[in-house]
Amino acid sequence: MQKIQLGSSSLQVTPICLGTMTFGEQVDEAGAHAILDRSQQHGINFIDTAEMYAVPSRAETYGATETIIGNWFEKNRGVRQKVVLATKVAGPSRGMPWVRAGEGMTAADIVASCDNSLRRLKTDVIDLYQIHWPERNVPVFGANYYDPTKERTVTSIHEQLEAFGKLVKAGKVRYMGLSNETPYGVHEFVRLAELHNLPRPATVQNVYCLISRALENALDESLHRLNVSLLAYSPLGFGLLTGKYDESGLTGDTAPSDARIAKFESVRKGRWGREGALIAAREYNALARANGMTPAQMALAFCYTKWQVASTIIGVTSIAQLDEDVAALGTTLSPEVLAAIDAIRWKHRDPAN
Repeated sequence: MQKIQLGSSSLQVTPICLGTMTFGEQVDEAGAHAILDRSQQHGINFIDTAEMYAVPSRAETYGATETIIGNWFEKNRGVRQKVVLATKVAGPSRGMPWVRAGEGMTAADIVASCDNSLRRLKTDVIDLYQIHWPERNVPVFGANYYDPTKERTVTSIHEQLEAFGKLVKAGKVRYMGLSNETPYGVHEFVRLAELHNLPRPATVQNVYCLISRALENALDESLHRLNVSLLAYSPLGFGLLTGKYDESGLTGDTAPSDARIAKFESVRKGRWGREGALIAAREYNALARANGMTPAQMALAFCYTKWQVASTIIGVTSIAQLDEDVAALGTTLSPEVLAAIDAIRWKHRDPAN
């Protein structure tokens, strides 16, 4: 695979990044290691994880994904040097006391979380260390409106950047990134980093797929002008854009028993469980089939070929899924298909934002 430079960093990554949030919940350690091995065979050099994984986050599985990856590094001597490793420090706990106590994310929290991730990952350095969600109050994970009365900030952006500066100076982190961010947040992190000579964000990891394209409403311009690269997550809309829910629906009684939406009520209650998201996904999936593609192939090609996207994060639970997702690389969408995609978006807008 070709390599893409992430922002103003020196990191060179493949256009496909292996997401790992299913490791330790839906995928056991042996299965995860097999998927990691296969990703290397495909030439994927980019792995993304997070301290709070596996998902859905539970006290019993907190940190499990990083531990599984660390064990894989230990078992495969030399592979760590071939991989660009990204992980994330969780933002405020959002009702997950096993992540950290309190509602904030202090500079000390960032440093402590980094040290714990390094230990679990069995590595000396994290190539890309990201803030999983903003410390300040913003609408994320399906919330639509900013509410200033809910502000809870306890750690300024400047102080967060200073913590990353310490980690970079100590050699524990190479570059920093953001996730689930807004245009304001990206601009402010870049402005303060440049003003105070602190680590500048190289990337933003945000949701981007056919049923969730809010990024195109302003954030893409910010990323382009500031030279910050997008890492697109959930390109298959949590499975809605694979077609597997087209007939069954999304309820626990009817969805495939092995599907995350069937297994986890918290997912069904979120943005991916909205009826409007499924209705729109069915139209996209029908469009793909009418044009000789599988739904997953068209949805992935959409992300793989968009100028906004540097690398697309794919989350899989099997080698077969990984192979299918990689095979979609190189698929081109005709002007007619792209026009039809935009017509569906005009009709349904972005139901899973």
